Amino acid sequence: MNILLAVVLGLVGVAFAAIGSLGLRGRLRRNPLVGVRTKAALRDDEAFALANRVAGVPNVGAGAVALVCGVVVLFAPTPATALVVSLIGLVGAVALAVAGGLAGHRAAAALPEPEPAGGCGGCACAGACNILTKA
Repeated sequence: MNILLAVVLGLVGVAFAAIGSLGLRGRLRRNPLVGVRTKAALRDDEAFALANRVAGVPNVGAGAVALVCGVVVLFAPTPATALVVSLIGLVGAVALAVAGGLAGHRAAAALPEPEPAGGCGGCACAGACNILTKA
């Protein structure tokens, strides 16, 4: 049982650390699976990059917590101790990741809204809407 718990914590730790590291370096692109996925963060590429850069440090910390707990579980003297350490490590890692996501969301929400594209907003008039509304 100790080995299974250690492997699960190790995988969770590596995933959090990898996502956090990519976010810190600005290498995490908008995608449907990982990163800060709030409406403010998904507004544009700049907001997504900022949100994940801010959330990067807590995510790397969450990965470290999970990895350390995974190593401790390997050497736990009893299965009950291994289970308690696993639960504490998993809850701690998820709590750090959630806190990072909230901080990333706040950072993305603080960015000013992007300027709307010029012209008529994409209709088929080839820009004639602006001429007609100004006349």
